[in-house]
Amino acid sequence: MKICVIGGGIVGLAVARRLHGSHTGAEIHLVEKEAGFGRHQSTHNSGVLHAGLHYKPGSAKARLAVSGIRQMVAFCQHHHVAYDVCGKLVVATNPAEVERLRNLHERGRLNGLTGLAWLDRDAMREIEPHVGGVAALRVPEEGIVDYRGVCDALERENAKLGTTLHRGAKVEKITPDNGAMVVSSRSVELRADFVVNCAGLHCDRVAELAGEHRTTRIVPFRGEYYKLKPAAQHLVRHLIYPVPDPVFPFLGVHFTRLVLGGVEAGPNAVLAFAREGYTKWQINPADLADAVFFKGLWNFMRQHRAMAWEEMKRSFSKAEFCRALQKLVPELQATDLEPGGAGVRAQAMEPGGALVHDFAFIERPHALHLISAPSPAATASLAIADEIVTKIPHAV
Repeated sequence: MKICVIGGGIVGLAVARRLHGSHTGAEIHLVEKEAGFGRHQSTHNSGVLHAGLHYKPGSAKARLAVSGIRQMVAFCQHHHVAYDVCGKLVVATNPAEVERLRNLHERGRLNGLTGLAWLDRDAMREIEPHVGGVAALRVPEEGIVDYRGVCDALERENAKLGTTLHRGAKVEKITPDNGAMVVSSRSVELRADFVVNCAGLHCDRVAELAGEHRTTRIVPFRGEYYKLKPAAQHLVRHLIYPVPDPVFPFLGVHFTRLVLGGVEAGPNAVLAFAREGYTKWQINPADLADAVFFKGLWNFMRQHRAMAWEEMKRSFSKAEFCRALQKLVPELQATDLEPGGAGVRAQAMEPGGALVHDFAFIERPHALHLISAPSPAATASLAIADEIVTKIPHAV
């Protein structure tokens, strides 16, 4: 049996690795369009190990994040990848947020998190002396990790296990052929018994190549970060998050201490003009047209006008960005910030404007498409791989 995994990000790497254990004797191919693996969402993120606090109980996200973080910590220990289960604070910045924080506390308990602790102002300032707000929830299982190191370790494992690694092979055509699927790029053509689509930012397009209708579409949102200058890094010891507003689809700007040093602040969330558009003025005409002519984006914008405007202001104004951060750390000044990196989130969106919040799959006799894998997909990647391999037959 020959299985072709499309997309060499952290999930694709994890799936290819896991297949050697679940489908003994199968010939595994991993096809990646870039010259190396893990070049996009896998390593353009804040490097957080998400423990499963925010996700709806019973959802795939909740289940796989809780399992995934434990697997990821064990993986990092085994492969000597830098990580730190440092814990985080979720902070209610005013009395109106306290009830939402209590609901989050209960959600975390239902999801199986351990050690959650409610903190009053004095108690939270013992952990984060410079934090503002009126109450906080301590999440001790949350952490940080070097996802570049994780991807490199997964690549080495795949090579050792015998996965055939195809770099620089952008898939341009997928054709059914007498019970199999022919996957074609300019550099390689594979006749596979089963195809697994883990193409991330391009998963909807790869699904369409395989004959699926793009009812759900990927809309790229860029998340921009600032870094704290060295003199201001003492203001943040661990991870500091706001209480998310349930009306809005994103978590809000927060502080992340990085496992390899430094502190990041962000991200915001603005429409990217390219699916791999890491700067404001990076434009891919095909990607931009794909978003602009999708009615789901316009419906989303109508439903979230205020949020979209606030996010856009933060994109162009350091002062506005800093004001949002000062709700969490009042001492922070705009002069403490310097430009950081950026990532692009592959957000699956429905035509009515609703975001697909959970992990989502399309299952076919000879293919499986992972069409929604937002955060915490990196944390949960090993658990997602476990889930995917159970959906792949041992003979087709």
